[in-house]
Amino acid sequence: MRKTMNIRFDSYDMIERFSRDIANVKGEFDLVSGRKVIDAKSFLGIFSLDLSKPLVLDAVTDEVEIFDKFSCYQI
Repeated sequence: MRKTMNIRFDSYDMIERFSRDIANVKGEFDLVSGRKVIDAKSFLGIFSLDLSKPLVLDAVTDEVEIFDKFSCYQI
């Protein structure tokens, strides 16, 4: 299943929690900021994005319930 959602990080703690949440999930996850796309599982990659604007989480996974877990980051 492919799904996208708009997310936003308000603090360093949110980024750290997101990285822990996504680390063990099976699937392909990308974060998109404008034309820049990074692997969402890359902690350092997240900091290369413009975090002042909303990001798009592009996910391809069979674990449908995982989107409920990421809803706390959703705009």
